[in-house]
Amino acid sequence: PRYRPDWASLDARPLPSWFDRAKVGVFVHWGVFSVPAWGSEWFWWHWQGEHRADYERFVQRRYPPDTTYADFAPRFTAHDFQPRQWAQLFQRAGARYVVLTTKHHEGFTNWGSPVSWNWNSLDTGPHRDLVGELGQALRESDIHYGLYHSLYEWFHPLYLADKESGFKTQNFVLKKTMPELYDLVLKYKPDLIWSDGDWEAPESYWNSTSFLAWLYNDSPVKDTVVVNDRWCNNCSCHHGGYYNCADKYKPGTLPPHKWEMCSSIDKLSWGYRSNMNIADVMDEASIIEELVQTVSFGGNYLLNVGPTKEGVIVPIFQERLLALGRWLDTNGEAIYESKPWRVQLENSTDTVWYTSKGPVVYAIFLIWPQDNVLELSSPTPSPATQVTMLGFAGTLKWQKSPDKGLLITLPYMLPSPLPPQSGWTVKLERVK
Repeated sequence: PRYRPDWASLDARPLPSWFDRAKVGVFVHWGVFSVPAWGSEWFWWHWQGEHRADYERFVQRRYPPDTTYADFAPRFTAHDFQPRQWAQLFQRAGARYVVLTTKHHEGFTNWGSPVSWNWNSLDTGPHRDLVGELGQALRESDIHYGLYHSLYEWFHPLYLADKESGFKTQNFVLKKTMPELYDLVLKYKPDLIWSDGDWEAPESYWNSTSFLAWLYNDSPVKDTVVVNDRWCNNCSCHHGGYYNCADKYKPGTLPPHKWEMCSSIDKLSWGYRSNMNIADVMDEASIIEELVQTVSFGGNYLLNVGPTKEGVIVPIFQERLLALGRWLDTNGEAIYESKPWRVQLENSTDTVWYTSKGPVVYAIFLIWPQDNVLELSSPTPSPATQVTMLGFAGTLKWQKSPDKGLLITLPYMLPSPLPPQSGWTVKLERVK
């Protein structure tokens, strides 16, 4: 059936199955904002949209007088950008898909957009097709490729004129937003389009539904492409492929619709910033906890890094990604291709989370019990129940709990002054 350019029809499209199976992705925020690399990727807006004193002071102290935001572009060099190294890192992190910013709200495009003359990565800065180079490296590594794209641009004169008209005119959409989206799809054949910048204008302005109808009916990726929900000012959590709802969204219960949680290793920014402190960086345990909670509730986890203007993913971000990958090497069986179980978390605690695969149930516990006995009240055991632990050879002893559920004797862990690292998985077979 062909999809009509209306939400009733578009929302009925089944989500391509690769996305739910993937579970883990890496988000990359990279652009001209990586040059001042201070505060956040909203640098231009805080500086010249809001005239925040701290941003004005920063520019006065570090750059010549009369510096404009456009002056940062030639310094966005990507000198050290090695797409194959990135792809290798993301693969070792356990990512099954990667989403790159092709254009943030600043309007600078990381490919040679034909409608972003002189404000793109081919004409200035790196003089490279960053979108294309990363895409090729990811495809060689069998990682799905997603493209982030902002519908709006803070200071584009056509956008500002349309806004002035109360969004009755659509010059910006027809001459900039839509040509870029079609160009990205035809050039790079992405597996995912991560739309953003939707919140100021209604769907009648953005023409999103006609673009999505083309994407699902006639584009080269019509059967495989996945999109999120940020396509108009009241689309979030209502329309689109899967739902983001909001940045760092945590639903608290099992949502009825496929969703994704995007989070950032730097808790205060998505783009790289030189004023980041170690306290601002998520630790390994928090990353694993977010991943586990998200997947238990049926979501995908998209973890963000911001590279430097040279194209380096700084060592602290690499270290966190590799730690996540090591954890997934052991526990990935309970994450990838899993489904939510009938219970998502142990009722009295938020330290034990469940996933399932067919008849198998996985209990992921985030805190090691002090007496080495894990108590699970939700699964109902049978005489044939078998319990193993991922990454540990042999079966584990268990007994029926006096109340309900089961008591599992865990392998003995050597005493250590530090609490053991976060997250272990017991695999339960033949339980209800």
